[in-house]
Amino acid sequence: MLGISDKDQHVLNVGELLAQHDIAPTQQRRQIAQILFAQPQHLSADQVLERVNQNGTVASKATVYNTLGLFARKGLIREVIVDPSKVFYDSNTSAHHHFYNIDTGLLQDIENQELNLQGLPTLPAGVELDSIDIIVRVRTAE
Repeated sequence: MLGISDKDQHVLNVGELLAQHDIAPTQQRRQIAQILFAQPQHLSADQVLERVNQNGTVASKATVYNTLGLFARKGLIREVIVDPSKVFYDSNTSAHHHFYNIDTGLLQDIENQELNLQGLPTLPAGVELDSIDIIVRVRTAE
């Protein structure tokens, strides 16, 4: 058996994860995936860019945005749009919803079973339900 460190094992798993989603595992994509999957979290593209570049790597803003868009399209991450100017990338792709604190900018998970939805509208002809995303906007109590 090869001696693979925990860090190297994580790198290998990220490469496998990308390959499973039909994403070519380039070095920059691996680095971005490592940041996203280091822990369950919600990061903006600017936060991902900052973290990628703090390790001495130079990735362009376009590369990060394009990679995040690709990951979202392939189902590797979820894109959470809290308002037209704020988009977060969520490493948790299971069915769940969010609290968004307008004052702090913090996005937190709400487990799917914590919400009980009833009375959904009849869908238009020729379509099927894909998902429901609920964002509960909160403010810091005074």
